[in-house]
Amino acid sequence: MKVTFLGTGTSQGIPVIGSNHPVCLSKDFRDKRLRVSILVEWKDYTYVIDCGPDFRYQMLRAKCEKINGILFTHEHSDHVLGLDDIRPFYFKQGDISIYAHKRVLKSLHKRFDYVFATENKYPGAPTVIENIIKNKPFKLNNMEVIPIKGLHDELQVFGFRFNDFAYLTDMKTVKKKEVEKLKGVKVLVVNALRMKEHRSHFNLEEALQFINKVNPDMAYLTHISHLLGFHEEVEKMLPKNVFLAYDGLQIIV
Repeated sequence: MKVTFLGTGTSQGIPVIGSNHPVCLSKDFRDKRLRVSILVEWKDYTYVIDCGPDFRYQMLRAKCEKINGILFTHEHSDHVLGLDDIRPFYFKQGDISIYAHKRVLKSLHKRFDYVFATENKYPGAPTVIENIIKNKPFKLNNMEVIPIKGLHDELQVFGFRFNDFAYLTDMKTVKKKEVEKLKGVKVLVVNALRMKEHRSHFNLEEALQFINKVNPDMAYLTHISHLLGFHEEVEKMLPKNVFLAYDGLQIIV
């Protein structure tokens, strides 16, 4: 299975508009981060986890020509606002499958009412096939996916395990029974917003503590803000099996 990091930034991305913070002015391409998302590919299947406001450019940059579906972790803008940009895939492939908690689907109906319209639908709007995710395993073609439930402040979010790979973002609290679902993963991706504690995200210390609980062979940090620091400098602080993800990074699991 191949995983491509389409975006590794927080909700504002890096550089932040109008910011003179040193990380926002960095010349290192690894410090330039679009909103968080990954592309997961195996056999002839291609799925995206979250499609934020940078989705169009991310698909162009990754040279992605088709998707089998989109999984949503939760309904915040930096994770869903690219839904309209599935239109080229829809025109080429037909209806696009989306997978989300029922609460998230309700939010998408409100934000993108024209996508879900059943009468007098605008002919240029895409059509989606809704799939409700509950906190139990489900199938994507021949792949079993295990949802991992966590809290983003007080908002429920889902992470996802695909065999030996797991992806969690926007997590602050994960109960022990959910951590148990991650045992045995070889590669774990988890959010690490900044150095200072935050009410709804792991900071770096909390992310490393969580990685120690899961004990994967290798871990990558994502959903990174400029306040975490320069990519090159932060990497030097990390355990030998933990790395900062960056936009465009590809790994094979």
